[in-house]
Amino acid sequence: MLVLIYIVLSLATVGATVMLQDNHDLVTPTVWVRGIIVAFTSLLMYGFASSAAKGSPKGLLRLRIAVTIMVPVIVVFLALPDSIPMWMKIEQGACGLVLLRVMSIIYGRRVRQLFR
Repeated sequence: MLVLIYIVLSLATVGATVMLQDNHDLVTPTVWVRGIIVAFTSLLMYGFASSAAKGSPKGLLRLRIAVTIMVPVIVVFLALPDSIPMWMKIEQGACGLVLLRVMSIIYGRRVRQLFR
């Protein structure tokens, strides 16, 4: 469910980028690239999460790798001044919070016990 929320946020961002594309203060080249990458990785993560939910250790490993990479990248984008417009920083912050929750679950005791 959390990964689905991540997908919705990511695809909504791409949609907002398309709608706001004529405003170059709100939609920079970085917004385009970042938005598309995040949307793509959200779809990949859904595949990994679905695979892990079916008991696949490889799916869990792939999900762990993807989430472990994306969370610090989001933190960097949030920390760098003027890296992305404020509206996208808010969206990325929301994505980061969702992924932190995913991370707490996939590295938690219950999942470790299930995948012994």
